[in-house]
Amino acid sequence: MISLSPSLDRFLADMEYPAMKDDLTREAARDGLAGEDLAALHALPDGRYDARCRLRDTLLSLPHSSGLIAA
Repeated sequence: MISLSPSLDRFLADMEYPAMKDDLTREAARDGLAGEDLAALHALPDGRYDARCRLRDTLLSLPHSSGLIAA
């Protein structure tokens, strides 16, 4: 099973929603998220994310492994 890294999952839990992709990447960089977590956020489609659960689903459906771990 694939899931988000613990640090990325915590970051998403602490974010305020709705959030734009730019907000997510800026705050993640400011918070010092690891490079693979930042890469996962940069790979998101541009747009507005209204809820953590929808953002998590989008991240888990991306065709790359950055910010994701096998659980």
